[in-house]
Amino acid sequence: MEQFVVSARKYRPQTFKDVVGQQAITNTLLNAIDNNHLAQALLFCGPRGVGKTTCARILAKKINQDGIENPDEDFAFNIFELDAASNNSVDDIRNLIDQVRIPPQSGKYKVYIIDEVHMLSQAAFNAFLKTLEEPPKHAIFILATTEKHKIIPTILSRCQIFDFKRITVRDAAEYLKYIAENQGIEAEDDALHIIAQKADGAMRDALSIFDRVVSFSGKHLTRQAVTENLNVLDYDTYFKATDLILENNIPQLLVDFNETLARGFDGHHFVAGLASHFRDLMVAKNEATIPLLEVGNEAKQRYLEQSRKAPLPFLMKGIELANTCDLNYKTSKNQRLLVELCLMQLASITFDGEKKNDTHFIIPPSHFRKNGTSVKKTATLPATAETVPGQNTSAPVATATVPKPEPERTIPASPAETATVAQQEPEREQNDNIIPGTSTIEIRKKHVSGLSLSSIKAKKELEKNKKETHVDESKLPREPFTEEKMQEAWDSYIKMMNDKGKKIIASNLATDRPKLKNDNIIWIELPNDTMKKEVERDQFPLMEYLKTELRNHFISLQVTVNEKTERKYAFTPQEKYIKLMQTNPLIDTLRKEFDLDI
Repeated sequence: MEQFVVSARKYRPQTFKDVVGQQAITNTLLNAIDNNHLAQALLFCGPRGVGKTTCARILAKKINQDGIENPDEDFAFNIFELDAASNNSVDDIRNLIDQVRIPPQSGKYKVYIIDEVHMLSQAAFNAFLKTLEEPPKHAIFILATTEKHKIIPTILSRCQIFDFKRITVRDAAEYLKYIAENQGIEAEDDALHIIAQKADGAMRDALSIFDRVVSFSGKHLTRQAVTENLNVLDYDTYFKATDLILENNIPQLLVDFNETLARGFDGHHFVAGLASHFRDLMVAKNEATIPLLEVGNEAKQRYLEQSRKAPLPFLMKGIELANTCDLNYKTSKNQRLLVELCLMQLASITFDGEKKNDTHFIIPPSHFRKNGTSVKKTATLPATAETVPGQNTSAPVATATVPKPEPERTIPASPAETATVAQQEPEREQNDNIIPGTSTIEIRKKHVSGLSLSSIKAKKELEKNKKETHVDESKLPREPFTEEKMQEAWDSYIKMMNDKGKKIIASNLATDRPKLKNDNIIWIELPNDTMKKEVERDQFPLMEYLKTELRNHFISLQVTVNEKTERKYAFTPQEKYIKLMQTNPLIDTLRKEFDLDI
């Protein structure tokens, strides 16, 4: 049985023409050899698996050839490789320096390739400096490293530096295609592109993955076999997810995401891939940027088709949401919920809004007719009465048909008693208002949205009916009262607000003691305009309460602002500190002594 040789060794380039993706560096080295312009100390740096050591070996072989020797001659006696990871001491460098003095027995140059040179110790670097700066004419040093920043500057200044770049996906896929044809393997373009993407710019990694996948699938390399063996999320996952997002199909989207997690994939990987997929869709929308798609021809066609269905604003917003989720993933306590929330937001980008119900009634009127719930209600109302918020507008004796079962009751004729009833029954249905001037009306309660056209029309009709109501002011109570009695009613209202949990309005009303002006004007002075606006906004229930308690419907409220008014309560830390400092001025001295912040 013939021993298997991995592709990374079997297909290692033997000439500069075979090196993949480093044309600029190989051309520079060839021109330097041809023009006899080669430096004696070279530093090859770059990511792993991009050809640093390979180019060093090719260069070492190339500079000793003069065209007479056998092309396959490797000049093994003239090339010395040192692994700095295991030979990083001063003694190892001293042994190297001793060998440098000896000239080559065949060929022109002795080449010393020091791999992973950044692993040398500080003392070894210092011992190597003089020899590296002034080597013998027959010696050439080639240093290779993946971490140039770890090499001391004095070494860098003595070397000619070549920065190797990552192998592009296209170059890696083309080289894999060449190897597959050489081995008689049928490989799909998408499969080779997935291998190249998985290698992340390293040709050696790409060849290792290629060997692994070929061992799994045999002579026929498909995209499905590659994704199954490498356990990567292929294009189908993101194409399907994007279709569901565009269809606003949130349930199926969450089910598919759960299946992705069940297959062992990380949610972070899924979101990052989804953002990249949206980027590729945006790139595919413009012919000028289509070459930026690093995918096979079949996948490129699918990207072009889906990009036509995805609008550009959706893709921009989708990239923003997916990128935000990607950034917040590591710090999130519930990472799965974070991704699911991101998917629901993505599926809501193209959603037109809330779906409206075609039916005009949540409960149709036929429901009440079938159950016989229409009940006659007779109400004896006073001829004139003031409209109290939350209570029906008073009118002459009227009979109303109300579409809900309710026991018959008689409303007191006295305006004061009417207000008391309104206080005991705080909130009545606004649609139950009886229009004055009619004897018998049928009131239909319409269950409509507060923002619908029907509700707006109903509100306009209600305001119109209120304007048509004529109130005889001579019938309203107008009993005199004292300032002490008014203040008692004021304090009673503040206590009622505190009991109901309305602390803000209660504290605003308690800021100043109200005063009585001109027998029917209640005056309160507040320290700022914000408190004034809050009191004026909530003054109607206050005034109705005071009118009822004082039996006077002609009182009014006057609110003024005085910035110098002392506030009874302190809310902010600054206000609390001022209160404490007024009580004890030494507190400010304490704060300054210890340099404290408020």
